[in-house]
Amino acid sequence: MTTPSITLIGGPTAGGKSALAMAMARDTGAEIVGADSMQIYRDLAVLTAAPTEADRAEVPHHLVGVADAAEAWSVGRWLKAAERTLAEIAARSKPAIVVGGTGLYFNALTRGLADIPEVDRERSAALDEVSLRLALKALDPAAEARIKPGDRQRLIRAHAVATQTGKALSDWQAETRPALAPGTWRGIVVEPEREALYARCDARLEAMVEAGALEEVRALDSRALDPELPALKAVGYRELLAFVRREAELADALAAAQMETRKYAKRQLTWFRNQAKDWKRVCTESAQQASESRS
Repeated sequence: MTTPSITLIGGPTAGGKSALAMAMARDTGAEIVGADSMQIYRDLAVLTAAPTEADRAEVPHHLVGVADAAEAWSVGRWLKAAERTLAEIAARSKPAIVVGGTGLYFNALTRGLADIPEVDRERSAALDEVSLRLALKALDPAAEARIKPGDRQRLIRAHAVATQTGKALSDWQAETRPALAPGTWRGIVVEPEREALYARCDARLEAMVEAGALEEVRALDSRALDPELPALKAVGYRELLAFVRREAELADALAAAQMETRKYAKRQLTWFRNQAKDWKRVCTESAQQASESRS
C-alpha cells in the first residue's frame, strides 16, 4: 500500500508534536504546514513555542508567523490557506506534514467546513432562550436537540442561520465534504503520559519567560489592540500581562500561566481522544526528549 502523501500530527501543547514532525520531515523530505491557531501570529513566536528560525531554515514551514496580531483568522480562512498550501506542496512532488494542536483545523481538513453565509445575529439575540428553543425546534430540530441547555450563543447562531438563509444549519453542515480525500492522509496523535506532560508544560513556561515571552506581551500591550482579537487570547498571555501591567508578581503570574497551560493541555488530550479515535497513538521517550530539547 502506498504511504499517504499527507501526515496529520496532533496532540497537546508541549507533547512533542513539532519534534516528531521535524524528525519525519528530515527522513522524508516533507514540508511542514502549521495547524496552530496561535502560531499563525508572528507577534507571539516565543509564547506559542513556534518553530525556531533554525527549524524553519532546515525544513520549509508554512502558515507559521504569517499574520499580524491585529488580524483575526478564522477556521475558514486557515482552511483555504491550508488547501492552497497543500496543493502547492503536492505540485512540487513533496509529502506534507500538518502539525499542531488546534483540533478544529484538523476537523475542517478531514470532515469539512460548512460554507455558511454570514448572518446578522441581532434579531435572534433579542429572543430569550425558551423562545429560541421553541422556534429552533420547528426550524432545525436536529440542531435544537444537540445544543445543550445554557448554550445561548449556539442557539442564536442556529436560529439566525435558519431564518436568514432559509436553510437549517444542520442541512448546511450535512452538505460539507472533507478537504482531504480518503486515502490521501494518515493521522497521528502524540499522547504523552499526563503527569510528565504537565511537568514539561511548567518547565517550558519558565523557559519562555527567560527567552522573551514578557517582551512579546509588553510589545503587544503597547499597541492597545482590541482584547477580543484571537492573538490576545493565547494561553498564558493574560496571566503574563498582569505582571507586565504591575498587577501581579512575576512568580504569581508565571504560576497562573502554567496552570492555564496545563488546563489547555488537558482539554487537548480530551479532544483528540474523542475526535481522533482512529488515529495512531505515539508516546515514545525519544519524542518526549526531542520536545524537551526545543523548550
